[in-house]
Amino acid sequence: MTDQLTVSVLGTGIMGAAMARNLARAGHRVRVWNRSRDKAEPLAADGAHVADSPEEAVRGADAVLTMLYDGPAALDVMRRAVPGLRPGTVWAQSTTAGVDAVADLAAFAHEHDLVFFDAPVLGTRQPAEAGELLVLAAGPGAARDRVAPVFDAVGSRTVWTGEDGAAGTATRLKLVANSWVLAATNAVGEALSLAKALGVDPDGFFDAIAGGPLDMGYLHAKAALIRDGALTPAQFAVTTAEKDARLIVEAGEANGVRLDLAAAGAQRFARAAAQGHGDEDMAAAYFASFEEKATD
Repeated sequence: MTDQLTVSVLGTGIMGAAMARNLARAGHRVRVWNRSRDKAEPLAADGAHVADSPEEAVRGADAVLTMLYDGPAALDVMRRAVPGLRPGTVWAQSTTAGVDAVADLAAFAHEHDLVFFDAPVLGTRQPAEAGELLVLAAGPGAARDRVAPVFDAVGSRTVWTGEDGAAGTATRLKLVANSWVLAATNAVGEALSLAKALGVDPDGFFDAIAGGPLDMGYLHAKAALIRDGALTPAQFAVTTAEKDARLIVEAGEANGVRLDLAAAGAQRFARAAAQGHGDEDMAAAYFASFEEKATD
């Protein structure tokens, strides 16, 4: 292929591992690192080189893609990678980091002469595995052709939000989108928990709204995970949803907007995690409605 790159993927959890596989399938040379090496090891079967350190992973890379827990984690890992980084390397920062953290990450990129792209993605495990994520991206137009092969391998479409990654325009859009996704997820759980408490068959609810403006595929998808006990493997984990909800609340507060639903949603995710559902799909916030783990 004419656009074969050496791409370093730092963070191989649910999303990062799928992105790394799709990069390898697209013909790129892939180098991966994860804090827990056991999560990176399976990628060797896909042709990826499993590195022992961030420094080793990024050495000789044309592009670095970070998909870590949060902004501080991304900054810590990139600091550890510094001895292996070379000036002019493209950095696609896909961690949902929050608005303030993006500025810190962009400052690091500037300090080390990296070409910074704010590039969070929309999608969960299934679209990530299928290479059908929506990439939200901001970065210099002159370097977009260098990062396009990476985005094309992991996503079905890229939405450009600006020329300056440091402005965090892509991250801002990601937070707005996630505010809707997390609210909808919690609404599904609360509707089902209320139905359980009132002795209402959920199918009666689904029939009542079928085909109307209140009906939506996302409702049925998340409800099925709860009703079928299919919360693992997670499409998007409860602990990650809690983190994103907190970032959304913080972004609102910093800009004079009170987001009561997001704040309550963060508390629900925290309760579900405390009940032992942290690694399950975020639909497991359903259990936060009950004092003890509910069974259906």
